[in-house]
Amino acid sequence: MKKLTLLVLLICQFTIFAQDYKFGKVSKEEIEEKFYPLDSTADAAYLFRSRRTYYDFVTNSGFQSVTEIHERIKIYTKKGFDMATKSIAYYDPEVGEGDAVSSIKGYIYSLVDGKVEKEKLSKKSIFKEKKNQSYSIKKITMPNIKIGTVIEIKYKIVSPYANSIDDLQFQYGIPVKKLSYRVEVPEYYKYNKRSKGYYSIPMVKTSKTGSIGTLNFRIDVFSFNADNIPALKNDEPYISSIYNYRGGMKFELTEINFISLQGEYKSFSNTWEDVSKQIFKASSFGSELNKNSYYKNDLENVIGSISSEKEKVAAVFQFVKNKIKWNGNNNKYTEKGVKKAYKERVGNVADINLMLTSMLRSAGLKANPVLVSTRRNGVPLFPTLNGFNYVISMVDFNDGTYVLLDATESFSLPNLLPKRVLNWNGRKVTKDGVSSWVKLTSTKHAIDGNSLMVKITDDMMVEGLFRTTFMNLSALNFRKNKNHVKDESLITKLEERYSIEVEDYKVVNKEKISAPIVRNVKFLSEDLIEEINGKIYIEPLLFLTTHNNPFKLEERKFPVDFATPWKDSNRVFISIPEGYKVEKLPESLAIGLPDNLGVFKYQLLQSGNKISVTSILQFNNGIIAPQYYTALKDFYGQMVKKQSEKIVLVKE
Repeated sequence: MKKLTLLVLLICQFTIFAQDYKFGKVSKEEIEEKFYPLDSTADAAYLFRSRRTYYDFVTNSGFQSVTEIHERIKIYTKKGFDMATKSIAYYDPEVGEGDAVSSIKGYIYSLVDGKVEKEKLSKKSIFKEKKNQSYSIKKITMPNIKIGTVIEIKYKIVSPYANSIDDLQFQYGIPVKKLSYRVEVPEYYKYNKRSKGYYSIPMVKTSKTGSIGTLNFRIDVFSFNADNIPALKNDEPYISSIYNYRGGMKFELTEINFISLQGEYKSFSNTWEDVSKQIFKASSFGSELNKNSYYKNDLENVIGSISSEKEKVAAVFQFVKNKIKWNGNNNKYTEKGVKKAYKERVGNVADINLMLTSMLRSAGLKANPVLVSTRRNGVPLFPTLNGFNYVISMVDFNDGTYVLLDATESFSLPNLLPKRVLNWNGRKVTKDGVSSWVKLTSTKHAIDGNSLMVKITDDMMVEGLFRTTFMNLSALNFRKNKNHVKDESLITKLEERYSIEVEDYKVVNKEKISAPIVRNVKFLSEDLIEEINGKIYIEPLLFLTTHNNPFKLEERKFPVDFATPWKDSNRVFISIPEGYKVEKLPESLAIGLPDNLGVFKYQLLQSGNKISVTSILQFNNGIIAPQYYTALKDFYGQMVKKQSEKIVLVKE
């Protein structure tokens, strides 16, 4: 009965708190709240989040979109302090008209001697950072944050580009107590409304009248209201973009109709074929593919007398990688234009890969661009121009095979794309604008092959040689992340990770990208075995043992995304020290996932004074669908348990 009474009190408290959402009015109860009533693990929560997007008419310019945001956030723990820094990305090109972020206001509320103290956000706490040539970030840092603080922010984004409405986000990494959104669209604009993620809010449509001078027109109003929205946290690994799976709504423009005003009519992307054609027709895409005079002489020198299709691809691909450096900017449209990028030897993704496609065509190959959405950009589930933010190149061979190419990545190879691109499917666009889907994920396993040869010294130290072979995407990632790092730093990280002391370290094939990376390490350690009452206890895989299951949820609604098939192969050879024998050797194990998604094989054998251990973990698909999560979690659990079983040696 007491528990029921407490629950009722909590619900009542939850209902009564924060009923006044007027900006600048925060209750004492909101600040006193110690935890989020429906999720005591929450580090912070939106007590209130509102958004209103509407259209203003500007004489001589036309409609512009305006979005007003109001957020009230409660901080429960120190981890929640991150919510006190707000970053607002907005379109801010170096040339041409961009968006404007204005009317920024904020307050920080705390309790001092039992009274609500209100501190105003200072202009000194608002900064502008240039993200790239097209976008800037307004960064707001709320000062004097402590556990229990409530912060409130209000701002406005004005855009001259009225034909685009940013996605409505319903769900976040923290819970939302109350959400209220309104989108007000003049009758001249038609949008498809599409839900995304695993949380939806019913849409209520009404209308009102707007006016421009004496002209009246209809405004369609789309409202979304909800209470107690649960968080969808990014607290498990192998997620391409958690944004894909958080609930929200996309507004996709399908039509602009100003015929009644003696104006224009335009129809927009209704199918992926429409989207592809629109992109292809853009001057910064399709037209760039037709430019070839700027590289003609260089290309002739590169091709020379090569007649093989695949050798031509390799030669042109390597030439472009060496010639043009990526500036780090993603886009399906060129930034500098291919001619200028070629001359300056630097460009964005489209500058480089459209140039590559053009060169391959000039070399007599059947090359076409492939539109891609990066992993961070999400999976484009519905036809939309914004669904693609990247472009790569594809060559079809006469034998029916093909290769995918990305010349922005210096360590990539044909059909070995960087991880950022491995995001389900891309859209190939041919010369006449016809398009079709192309699978981006590789069939080749990313391989980490480890070999350990160790012996135990008389003073219970472990001495050994540790060799790792990295292949395919693992090799690309190693080169990208470590080639520029000094050996001293890499050695320190190895020593800290594995609790070893490195005596010798060498990596071969760092620059020979067609060969695997091979890392050789000579080491010793006093932390890899235990001696208790004359017995020696050894984890068979030593520092390669997997101790924790990364999959802990009861249910996972979104896929486990490894990006690529992968394989970890470990072979360990242990010399039994003189005067000892095996008392216990863990049993072998072989288990698999349904539909051949993955296998784990584990075997220990003794031959004379040698123990050999083989452990293979292999996933044959880069993406594991949610219906297999329970099986995957159990699979990993069995592997962790098996690898933790110890070899026991006793004195003879």
